[in-house]
Amino acid sequence: MPDPHTCDHPRRHLAEGPRVGIRHFSLADGAEFTACARESRELHRPWLFPPTTDDAYRTYAASLLEDPAKAGFLVCERDSGAIAGFININNIVHGAFRCGALGYGVFAHAAGRGLLSEGLGLVMAYAFGELRLHRLEANIQPGNAASIALVRRHGFRLEGFSPDFLYIDGAWRDHERWAITAVTP
Repeated sequence: MPDPHTCDHPRRHLAEGPRVGIRHFSLADGAEFTACARESRELHRPWLFPPTTDDAYRTYAASLLEDPAKAGFLVCERDSGAIAGFININNIVHGAFRCGALGYGVFAHAAGRGLLSEGLGLVMAYAFGELRLHRLEANIQPGNAASIALVRRHGFRLEGFSPDFLYIDGAWRDHERWAITAVTP
């Protein structure tokens, strides 16, 4: 039986670091992604609810693939090809704003190993380079210490507090607004 954390279809990475590469989502990633999401429920709750069924994954991945205001990236371990986590840039606006909002999660088998942090660095370089964005934002529930630590490590600054910002798990949740801007010459 194949390892559920290993991608059956190797794909070219958009960027690579020492331990991970990032690539776009594909519909073929559904079985691996949903298995990882189901195994990671305890880790993700109450902050995050990634798709855990084939139908939900197809809808989720299709929106990332088809909507020009979104860019989805899988963070994959370079040695095994296993999906370690995901990082999405949502609400991408070009023109004078050139901004996107981050959403991300690590899977339980990869948690605590720095893989998502390495992947975030790659996504930030891609966003500020290839996508030509100037600003990335992350809206994080105040109690999510791991997520706050992740963005702090990457130089995001706390810009404010938004009460009742997002509807998550049956209630409107407060969020802290974190952001970083590209260094311009």
